[in-house]
Amino acid sequence: MNQNLIESLINIVGVNNILHSGAEKNRFTHIWKTDIPLEALAVVYPKTTEEVSEIMMLCHRNKQEVIIHGGVTNLVGGTETQKHQLVIALDKMNSIEEIDSQSRTITAQAGAILENLIDATKAENLLLPMSFGAKGSAQIGGVISTNAGGLRVFKYGMTRQMVLGVEAVLSDGTIISSLKKIIKDNSGYDLKQLFIGSEGTLGVVTKVILRLCEAPTSRSSAIVGIEKYENVVNLLKFLEQNLAGTLSGFELMWKRTFKAMTSEPSHLIAPIAQEYNYYVFIESLGSQAEYDYKRLENLIGQALEAELIEDGVMAQSERELNSIWQIREDVSILAAQANYDQHFDISIPIPLIGELVDQMIFELEKLPFVECIFPFGHVADGNIHFIIGKKENNPEIIDAINFIIYKPLKEIGGSVSAEHGIGLHKKEYLFTSRSDEEIEMMKTLKKTFDPQNILNPRRII
Repeated sequence: MNQNLIESLINIVGVNNILHSGAEKNRFTHIWKTDIPLEALAVVYPKTTEEVSEIMMLCHRNKQEVIIHGGVTNLVGGTETQKHQLVIALDKMNSIEEIDSQSRTITAQAGAILENLIDATKAENLLLPMSFGAKGSAQIGGVISTNAGGLRVFKYGMTRQMVLGVEAVLSDGTIISSLKKIIKDNSGYDLKQLFIGSEGTLGVVTKVILRLCEAPTSRSSAIVGIEKYENVVNLLKFLEQNLAGTLSGFELMWKRTFKAMTSEPSHLIAPIAQEYNYYVFIESLGSQAEYDYKRLENLIGQALEAELIEDGVMAQSERELNSIWQIREDVSILAAQANYDQHFDISIPIPLIGELVDQMIFELEKLPFVECIFPFGHVADGNIHFIIGKKENNPEIIDAINFIIYKPLKEIGGSVSAEHGIGLHKKEYLFTSRSDEEIEMMKTLKKTFDPQNILNPRRII
């Protein structure tokens, strides 16, 4: 049957748009793991929604499991494959179809790279306010399927808040197209929301319409050092009160993480001393460069006088600004300092972050196989990341570290996944964030949309 299936796929996409008979091993399951060959029945590269539909019809008839690949930047095992599974890679569905400056929207195929969308909108004096480290590789379909977050969530919201329209293909090949540019549409169920954040388990996102903003004409940034966590929260409140809605970035890094990012073997240089317990990266977007810079500079001075911060420095040029934010964004530097790295992405109520992270670090340091612990995150929306380095990488070690990070979350109303999703790696911990009734409803949705369980099977639930 496999050979018949391959021949049918070739008839749909053409012989040059499929890898099989060993050639599929030229692909990989994660952008960081190019030394690990892909295990799959084949990799197929559709170019249109209609081709995706035909592929899914074929797979539905043959009960063929399908794994969807975007930019393979996920951190929860969402793109891992098995030998019997077919990979649909959306790399060739990468067209930016339209930028409408009047309705302030961009329409693109799902395989378009996020950074290309950002650059295209910038050329039209518009802003797509998604921003995270993987933007140069992440595809917009995957961004939507995982409801990605990033550095500007607390001002602009998650990906969900930027999506106006979605086109998706169901497991049986049915095309659901809701490609509207309108903001208000209360005509029944908002079906596109089902595909946003469902990690490709309910349908394959093939085309999107995103809402844009008018581009700011100024960007001001600072980095400050703080001793007490309560002053991190106080500074956030102070800046929000005084920046008149222009505060767009407020990122937190612990001392141990900042030192690792700005000491050898890292090439990055610390703009302020490495002695403070916390470091906050601040961004303000506005329309009057000189005024906006002076306003943020004055507020940093006032925060220093009020003893909210111990030290701070303003970025005085675009080069300095980019250097400051590279310290926050280029976290691959942290992963490179570990023999094996384990990543976490949790939500914690903002007032509890300082105490809870300290407790987690205390417990982690008791484990003999832990080499390094690097916390950082989007504190303004309660999202904290950990990169934990370890000497070994076996299931017992993974479980021991997971237990420390995930155990407190249910009691405090936190989340096991703030923005990365559940995938394969976090399934057994979903109960920490969702009730039994919620999980049962998710299962009902999955059975309704994909009764044969062929589309990204065994993800989430």
